[in-house]
Amino acid sequence: MTTQDKTGISRVSFEDLTRIVAERAKADPSVSYTAKLMAKGVEVVAKKLGEEGVELALAAVAGPKERVIAETADLLYHLAVLLAAREVTLAEVEAELAARTGRTGLAEKASRPTD
Repeated sequence: MTTQDKTGISRVSFEDLTRIVAERAKADPSVSYTAKLMAKGVEVVAKKLGEEGVELALAAVAGPKERVIAETADLLYHLAVLLAAREVTLAEVEAELAARTGRTGLAEKASRPTD
């Protein structure tokens, strides 16, 4: 679902994106990039997400703002695909974020188990 803000700019929320990805994942892989990517498995989806993260990091350091925006969109799309591939809902991620807001980032990070 695309919405428009007060200035007439079209916007898609991350929640909208996760719904779009879920719908497109059900399509024929010959006509849907999302379905084709999902059919390759979570390992391929995760690798693609990692590649997009690197591209965003590089754009953030050396690219123009427009490139950062484009790479961020790519990263968010591939994140939505990964969440769908792992059957993780946005509500579950939001709940985790909510649980973390009650403490500082340093305290939250210190509470994570070490590997």
